[in-house]
Amino acid sequence: MKKILIANRGEIALRIIKTCKQMGIETIAIYSDADQELPYVKEATFSFRIGEAPVLKSYLKTDAILELAVKEKADAIHPGYGFLSENAAFAAAVREKGISFIGPSAEVLSIMGDKVKARQTMKEAGVSTIPGSEAGIDSLEEAFTLANEIGYPVMLKASGGGGGIGMHLCESEAELAKVFQSTKTRAKTYFGNEEVFIEKYVANARHVEIQIFGDSHGNAVHLFERDCSVQRRNQKVIEESPSPFISERTRQLMCEAAVQAAKHVKYENAGTLEFIVDENEKFYFLEMNTRLQVEHRVSEFITGLDFVKWQIIAADGKQLPLLQNDIQQNGHSVEFRLYAEDPVKFLPSPGKLNAFTYPDMPGVLIDLAYEPGNTVSPFYDPLVAKIIVHAETRELALSKALYFLEETSIEGIKTNLPLFINILKDQSFVRGNYTTSYLKDHTFIS
Repeated sequence: MKKILIANRGEIALRIIKTCKQMGIETIAIYSDADQELPYVKEATFSFRIGEAPVLKSYLKTDAILELAVKEKADAIHPGYGFLSENAAFAAAVREKGISFIGPSAEVLSIMGDKVKARQTMKEAGVSTIPGSEAGIDSLEEAFTLANEIGYPVMLKASGGGGGIGMHLCESEAELAKVFQSTKTRAKTYFGNEEVFIEKYVANARHVEIQIFGDSHGNAVHLFERDCSVQRRNQKVIEESPSPFISERTRQLMCEAAVQAAKHVKYENAGTLEFIVDENEKFYFLEMNTRLQVEHRVSEFITGLDFVKWQIIAADGKQLPLLQNDIQQNGHSVEFRLYAEDPVKFLPSPGKLNAFTYPDMPGVLIDLAYEPGNTVSPFYDPLVAKIIVHAETRELALSKALYFLEETSIEGIKTNLPLFINILKDQSFVRGNYTTSYLKDHTFIS
């Protein structure tokens, strides 16, 4: 591959550009009217305006993106994450143009992108799934019947959902009735699919995911786990690896299950199997993310590997660079998603980033979406940067992270930086005693 179009924006676009530069690959960036001054636009080999700020008029304009890729003779399209990354129709259209799609096949995207189909497929692969509906639910009466069979509380979910969108915890029939139709409507709006389903809610759970890679030669490997239990509104805020909760035996079983699932669907490229783990370390398949994850840097730190490079190699039809026994887990890594948001209400706080200063420290990496002088747009996810810290042990990684964050200064916008500092001072987190309800159960800032 000599030229790759990046169908994304912000920090992930810049992340991909950096690896492409190291590999001697030219990059094509696309930008909306809101993003023309962002760092990734300047760093790409070529940059083109794709449309107005709203995503439907820019980053989701599939015809315009494909037209540009053909015109500029791109060898491949990297979708990043979000936007078109798990869109089966887009992946198929890319390949119909004779261009490589850096991701799995359209068939796999279609199966694993639908949570009901994914559950069925994982059962076929012998992977444990949470008790729940075996098909989409059409009516509230059907939802009531199933919820009563499973037992409250339950989770109502959009079949085509992701990123915490279209998910509701229901502890009674009244709550289920209240959100049933609105969840279907929201699912239709965001994912073009109004189908919903129900799963048993696992209390005091951990959210642990396994990074996997596959290639077109039938190889599949895991690159260990990430604990993503610190969440707000079902969206991850802090991720770390190794998990401070699971035992070595559970880690081994989860990794084996993830590879088993990848081989069952003949998976190619980067992917993640997400699991819910209960208090007794029994784990259940939650969903599969058929793309690069926001938190992939955590796993890159502990393995010493470049996942974007691996993606490009796999998409080019080559075998994965390493076999399972060659992949080692070293040290501890933790990532903080720095958002432009009110740290109390968790609401977006767009505006101009006037200053962003931080210490230069070994073992600390920052993936920037914005730089001082840029405006954080209200049209997109308010992620300003990812801060990833690595050290020999978890204790050292958390100490290093606390020092770094306390020495970081941001002016012009509100961020969740104070939240991270307070979490790092909380003994429950320091001891690794946290679940997916951690932020809901604790008030760090008032």
